[in-house]
Amino acid sequence: MERSLPYRPVSEHVARTPWWRRAAAWADLHGRREGWLAFILMRLTGIGLVFYLFLHLTVLSTLARGPQAWDAFIALARSPLFVAFDGVLIFGMLYHGLNGLRVILLGLGVGSRRQAELFWGAFVLSIVLTAVAVRMILMMG
Repeated sequence: MERSLPYRPVSEHVARTPWWRRAAAWADLHGRREGWLAFILMRLTGIGLVFYLFLHLTVLSTLARGPQAWDAFIALARSPLFVAFDGVLIFGMLYHGLNGLRVILLGLGVGSRRQAELFWGAFVLSIVLTAVAVRMILMMG
């Protein structure tokens, strides 16, 4: 007869803590290191990119509604709000890709002693390249 482990409920302290306080503790940066920040940013940019994929497919469906609908969308896409969204999208793509390369390097055992420097390098490079890209977008029109 196989022995099963007894059921262990969540501690009373955790059970009494409101959900919003547990969520706020999860997002608390005090005492966190670069690995945690890299993990959170990687997940957030990944979720954002999946959201963007569905948004992009929805926008492309306006082509099926004719040239007037597409021209109306293009006029909206040239607004400053959309340019800001483009900047966020560009940062998300750059950070996700560069941090993915960092994770590959760490998985191969390259640079494991310099994990924090690799994270900050990917982060700063993402910001710089995003600024260059947004400047180019603004110069185009």
